[in-house]
Amino acid sequence: MAEPAAAGVSSLPREVREQLAELELELSEGDITQKGYEKKRAKLLAPYVPQPQGVDPASQKEPRTQMPVPAAAPASASSSSSSKFHRARSGGARDERYRSDIHTEAVQAALAKHKEQKMALPMPTKRRSTFVQSPADACTPPDTSSASEDEGSLRRQAALSAALHQSLQNAESWINRSIQGSSTSSSASSTLSHGEGKGTSGSLADVFANTRIENVSVPPDVTATTSCSSARPAAIDLPPAGIVKGMHKGSNRSSLMDTADGVPVSSRVSTKIQQLLNTLKRPKRPPLKEFFVDDFEEIVEVPQPDPNQPKPEGRQMMPVKGEPLGVVCNWPPALEAALQRWGTTQAKCPCLTALDVTGKPVYTLTYGKLWSRSLKLAYTLLNKLGTKNEPVLKPGDRVALVYPNNDPVMFMVAFYGCLLAEVIPVPIEDAGGQQIGFLLGSCGIALALTTEVCLKGLPKTQNGEIVQFKGWPRLKWVVTDSKYLSKSPKDWQPNISAAGTEPAYIEYKTSKEGSVMGVTVSRVAMLSHCQALSQACNYSEGETIVNVLDFKKDAGLWHGILTNVMNKLHTISVPYSVMKTCPLSWVQRVHAHKAKVALVKCRDLHWAMMAHRDQRDVSLSSLRMLIVTDGANPWSVSSCDAFLSLFQSHGLKPEAICPCATSPEAMTIAIRRPGVPGASLPGRAILSMNGLSFGVIRVNTEDKNSALTVQDVGHVMPGGMMCIVKPDGPPQLCKTDEIGEICVSSRAGGMMYYGLAGVTKNTFEVIPVNSAGSPVGDVPFVRSGLLGFVGPGSLVFVVGKMDGLLTVSGRRHNADDIVATGLAVESIKTVYRGRIAVFSVSVFYDERIVVVAEQRPDASEEDSFQWMSRVLQAIDSIHQVGVYCLALVPANTLPKTPLGGIHISQTKQHFLEGSLHPCNILMCPHTCVTNLPKPRQKQPGVGPASVMVGNLVAGKRIAQASGRDLGQIEDNDLVKKHQFLTEVLQWRAQATPDHPLFLLLNAKGTTVCTATCLQLHKKAERIASVLCDKGHLNAGDNVVLLYPPGIELITAFYGCLYAGCIPVTVRPPHAQSLTATLPTVRMIVEVSKAACILTTQTLMRLLRSREAAAAVDVKTWPTIIDTDDLPRKRLAQIYKPPTPEMLAYLDFSVSTTGMLTGVKMSHAAVSGLCRAIKLQCELYSSRQIAICLDPYCGLGFVLWCLCSVYSGHQSILIPPMELESNLFLWLSTVSQYKIRDTFCSYSVMELCTKGLGNQVEILKARGINLSCIRTCVVVAEERPRVALTHSFSKLFKDIGLSSRAVSTTFGSRVNVAICLQGTSGPDPTTVYVDLKSLRHDRVRLVERGAPQSLLLSESGKILPGVKVVIVNPETKGPLGDSHLGEIWVNSPHTASGYYTIYDNETLQADHFNTRLSFGDAAQTLWARTGYLGFVRRTELTAASGERHDALYVVGALDETLELRGLRYHPIDIETSVSRTHRSIAECAVFTWTNLLVVVVELCGCEQEALDLVPLVTNVVLEEHSLIVGVVVVVDPGVIPINSRGEKQRMHLRDSFLADQLDPIYVAYNM
Repeated sequence: MAEPAAAGVSSLPREVREQLAELELELSEGDITQKGYEKKRAKLLAPYVPQPQGVDPASQKEPRTQMPVPAAAPASASSSSSSKFHRARSGGARDERYRSDIHTEAVQAALAKHKEQKMALPMPTKRRSTFVQSPADACTPPDTSSASEDEGSLRRQAALSAALHQSLQNAESWINRSIQGSSTSSSASSTLSHGEGKGTSGSLADVFANTRIENVSVPPDVTATTSCSSARPAAIDLPPAGIVKGMHKGSNRSSLMDTADGVPVSSRVSTKIQQLLNTLKRPKRPPLKEFFVDDFEEIVEVPQPDPNQPKPEGRQMMPVKGEPLGVVCNWPPALEAALQRWGTTQAKCPCLTALDVTGKPVYTLTYGKLWSRSLKLAYTLLNKLGTKNEPVLKPGDRVALVYPNNDPVMFMVAFYGCLLAEVIPVPIEDAGGQQIGFLLGSCGIALALTTEVCLKGLPKTQNGEIVQFKGWPRLKWVVTDSKYLSKSPKDWQPNISAAGTEPAYIEYKTSKEGSVMGVTVSRVAMLSHCQALSQACNYSEGETIVNVLDFKKDAGLWHGILTNVMNKLHTISVPYSVMKTCPLSWVQRVHAHKAKVALVKCRDLHWAMMAHRDQRDVSLSSLRMLIVTDGANPWSVSSCDAFLSLFQSHGLKPEAICPCATSPEAMTIAIRRPGVPGASLPGRAILSMNGLSFGVIRVNTEDKNSALTVQDVGHVMPGGMMCIVKPDGPPQLCKTDEIGEICVSSRAGGMMYYGLAGVTKNTFEVIPVNSAGSPVGDVPFVRSGLLGFVGPGSLVFVVGKMDGLLTVSGRRHNADDIVATGLAVESIKTVYRGRIAVFSVSVFYDERIVVVAEQRPDASEEDSFQWMSRVLQAIDSIHQVGVYCLALVPANTLPKTPLGGIHISQTKQHFLEGSLHPCNILMCPHTCVTNLPKPRQKQPGVGPASVMVGNLVAGKRIAQASGRDLGQIEDNDLVKKHQFLTEVLQWRAQATPDHPLFLLLNAKGTTVCTATCLQLHKKAERIASVLCDKGHLNAGDNVVLLYPPGIELITAFYGCLYAGCIPVTVRPPHAQSLTATLPTVRMIVEVSKAACILTTQTLMRLLRSREAAAAVDVKTWPTIIDTDDLPRKRLAQIYKPPTPEMLAYLDFSVSTTGMLTGVKMSHAAVSGLCRAIKLQCELYSSRQIAICLDPYCGLGFVLWCLCSVYSGHQSILIPPMELESNLFLWLSTVSQYKIRDTFCSYSVMELCTKGLGNQVEILKARGINLSCIRTCVVVAEERPRVALTHSFSKLFKDIGLSSRAVSTTFGSRVNVAICLQGTSGPDPTTVYVDLKSLRHDRVRLVERGAPQSLLLSESGKILPGVKVVIVNPETKGPLGDSHLGEIWVNSPHTASGYYTIYDNETLQADHFNTRLSFGDAAQTLWARTGYLGFVRRTELTAASGERHDALYVVGALDETLELRGLRYHPIDIETSVSRTHRSIAECAVFTWTNLLVVVVELCGCEQEALDLVPLVTNVVLEEHSLIVGVVVVVDPGVIPINSRGEKQRMHLRDSFLADQLDPIYVAYNM
């Protein structure tokens, strides 16, 4: 019901009326709900509404909505009319220009069409804590707080409980609805779309999933850790969950959601991926042209133009002339002369009226005052600022005008003061913008004029000086308030000459890229423009005009400040701040002053319509012209129509509405002249959007949904000439049915961009050419930056701006049109004040459209996602173009322009930098990117023999290489006499009993334990006897050694050998993370069928502890023997000599793909390996080496336990975990002992690089010097990490590290040491290879710095006795050296096979004893390393005197990703991704059902999580031509890394699919 008082609103007190008006505005802005509005309104009116007796006020309020609504208060009481009106008008600051009922209907129709073929898009998964948006009032500016306190704080709890309540009550119907209904589905409904029976619990699980962290509204602080690496848990070797017995999958993260009543945990992730795959099966719009792809170069081609696209058919247009500029006898020779005339003869006439904040006139400047104050200022500027001999200002200097938007009087005085002083005013917006600084610099400005109030408001330094703004030149500030000006002497007169081409003022404009340029306007152009406006608008002396525009530039300046003085008009200036509090103020001013002309934008029409119901008694009958200055916006037509229909009853004449088109360069381009009463109004153009996108004018016939209705902006200006030229390329005249850029030639236009000669020529001196390219006439035109055409009757139509042009795949779209479509999609629930920005970014050889909108603080996830998916469909339907990225950011966070619009270029910059901080994002690269190269088809039927012949014909070598020959370099008698390690140890114990072999250091760098040859021998004997006595073991039994890194491990190893047992070294479990580390130990014990475990007392207690029992079955451990207290008694001699084939030890390790594999090492292989290393590194008993490695598998174990005993050198052992408490340990040890050769792992090198990078000075101060190092070798089984080794060398160069010292090794499971740099031989070489060719398994060398190049380093020198060959993994044929293939190895120290429970012979044969299918080496038995690489012959000479062959390792074969028929290495994609944003700590990629999944660890604040999604998608597309399917953002330390510092991607994949990562955000790219 409309309250009884509503009819008499006018009788209420004024402040209540104002509060009501503000409420109305809030409602119309969408800043307050209908309910909140009604509640507050009722509260305001309560004192004035008579209460009927005995009626409960609450019950009285209830039926209000059903009552008929009196015309007096439309939409004030009826929620239905209000919601209708909401849909039409959605929010305030920037979208009024786009409102169009026709368009809204079109969008709804298009969406309805989509609904029939609806696809469920997977909704992104979001951790609740990340974006708990504080209640609305926190995000809303103070003047529009949108909820009362109690409402705000309770809203979230209420929403939550409602969600719970609803899901409990009607889960069934809700699920059914989600399956059939909306165009999207929430994460819950998508999980459940395969059955209703599981309904309730599933939806509950999801509600709980969303509730989990709700009460912890503070996002977890992930910024506290200084370096990201320290946040990682201890390195863990994780085998796949499936193999580990006794540990069920979700045990470490059991929560409500793990098992939702039979729905497996992973269902949420996999269902979403399935949905994503379903959406991707849809056919793409443009059919891909089948292009020829040379195997070498992938040719990326933009799809060819559609043969059916519309083409222009008209004749070439002729330039259109405006009516001649009339010669009026009393027009002044210059604008300053007009001021002088009115100032002296009509001094009392009003010139300008300023309003206070409430919209009341506060001061009127008369012509006399304007003249006298301008004179004073001119005199002061020229004579009082410097000394007589050195004035600060000379005529022609540029001066900045810094005046607030609510002080037109001071501005006008300053502007005319500058003109009279012949200095050039440059009006700018409020101080502070960096781009404005560029303008000031390019104009050479040293002086700024401002008001006293404004100056006080500027930020100051401590000593009271004004802050130097970023990017600004140094400025002298001058206050122009009257009291500071000097009166000019009687005899002083300004110099007023006839207007010439000298500059009068400079108007700034912001370009599409965000740079600010100054358009220079000459005095004659300023005068001619005023004359043209006076003639077109038919101004007569003494008329009153109301100006709502910014008076510092554009039409506000031209009409309200300049033409005003020429015609002695009276301007009422209505500032933006008044419009915000009282939207109707301009209409009231027109009414009060009987104004003849009003200057407005569509926004002002809109605001007046919103607020008009408070004022029924205004009259607009005095208006003869309502100049709509953004009438060039195609969406202005509906604002004009709506305003007319509402205000026609208030006397507004239809012919008074006059849209015009303007631009900073060409000034006023066209304006509709005031019509004759009763004459028919001009027609509209209804254009086809499809035609427009091809730049062609077609009347829309086929589909009313995709039409654009445009109104004309009148005729060309008097004295002007107009032509339309092609927007890009040479300025060729368009055909009559073609859209192009409007160019104008007249005396009234800008003359140049100040200080930018190059850009000026292309804009201000354009000579149009015809289709043959020859110039048409010699009159220069100015480009206006507007797109349009000249229609029938020479009427000008504008369809968009060059700045808003988005050219996608050769078709042109207008940013404003796309904004309008977005707003027409029921944006009221989601978009805050209709703030949407649209721009394009260049990704992968084309422009891609990005839509960014501000999200209302109270919008729900579901609403937002729904709105986003509908916008995608609407834009797709209406504009036939895909959106690449749609992002929602929190309210009020987009960069603003001075008058509150969105700053597009800054928004784009934030997007590209990753600083936009969206709270919702949807990427659609699959639908947009249609120019990917064609997938590669492998040519079948090319056999290995033909490949080989092809290589020979092409003159390419077969790719093979070998180390030195062992036969030629027979060692001393030691090898012949003592074939096995055990015998070598016994011999050393007799020959050199006191020679120290091992030194173990602790974190302080002190020696905690040593072992001489004799001590080691004695301890080994004792352990052997314990094994026989306590363990009752037989020769050949397997024994697990479970020790921390140290000498105990070594003695236990030799004890096993003495007893004839086979040792298996295993990393001990981590006491802090037993659940993660113990299952791996348990598994190795089971798989190796160990008969016994040797360990320390501490670990023995741990294995039998209650905590261990929670992780594994502790009752079934084999015998556990602790070796801490060994018997002292003399033991019987039990040494059992081995044979060469007998196994020496088993080497177990978890590969990066999560496979646990053990390999068998025979005694012969061990001796061969130690001998090869001894020869390569020249190891003798007098040498010392330092080892900082894990001693459990691979080459690390060999160096730690075996080499010293064989070669007799001394090993200094540094357990890597000690570095965590003392980063200096390794380097200071090397320096202290003057070590020449040291071995480390990548993890150790990374720890030193990250941890000591900024402490080199401290290292120097400690006296650490690395000049002793000859070789620093990184032990690895992967592609060398060149970036890390380079930065390590660079960092520690200052403390003596030679740049040639650092190198890497290469080994694999089948052969732990294939390459090792060693002491002699050439330095490691590096090459740059082409990444694109590498994906085709080709190797093409390129120059450094070539695009798409990859730097690879040789992995050390091939060991003596080792041969390698590069083989095609599919055909097993040898390859030439320009090919990437699998590295096969043949050497005496290759392992003798896998150790498995059930001996799988075929795998053994395939991996360890395999032959080439063809070629010279076909008789040799090779082992397959499982790594891809290539061999290159270098210019260097090897030790043998031959040219040196370098082996380059590219990556593990089972890690590669096969996508689009090409072979990708994860590390390459990961390197690209890690570079994109400073907050990416680590990254890993894997594939799932042909989708590329990228997991990034975020080390910044959680607000940045969504910034990463577009950056990751862009970089992978740009650098690898791949579309990312899923982006997962997780906390630091989530990506599992094994002890060798390698990522375990398969393990990560399993955790992701089992929904165990607890991600911050998961984005499913469409």
